[in-house]
Amino acid sequence: MNNRRNFLKSGVLLATGMAVSAPLLAKPKKGRDPKFSGVIYTDEDTGMWAGKQDHHVPVVTVEGNSITLFTDHPMSEVHYIVRHTLVDKSGKVLGSKTFYPTDEKAVSRFTVPSEYHGKLYATSFCNKHDFWLKEFVV
Repeated sequence: MNNRRNFLKSGVLLATGMAVSAPLLAKPKKGRDPKFSGVIYTDEDTGMWAGKQDHHVPVVTVEGNSITLFTDHPMSEVHYIVRHTLVDKSGKVLGSKTFYPTDEKAVSRFTVPSEYHGKLYATSFCNKHDFWLKEFVV
């Protein structure tokens, strides 16, 4: 179990670090660095997972300084959302939540400092369809 946790932590840190250092995500079809292909998926850049974005890209709701992430994805023993992460523009992880196949839904809630304004990244990791990213501004 520790190996899996370490793998997931490393993967999230690597992917969020790459995402934060890559303003290329804003226009992935034009000039996106090929090293991100097959690592990070978005609404616009689904890679090999075309048609899967509706059930993998996290839906973000912002109410004041409260941020809710929801991935509209079935949760079963063999296919489920493993984790949500909220990351700021500098790469700092503001919060994360791990899910289990027995969870009813992949929903997480985070609170950001009320004075925070700027770009954030929401991530959703599926055990079958990889790492998905949503960029948004608060």
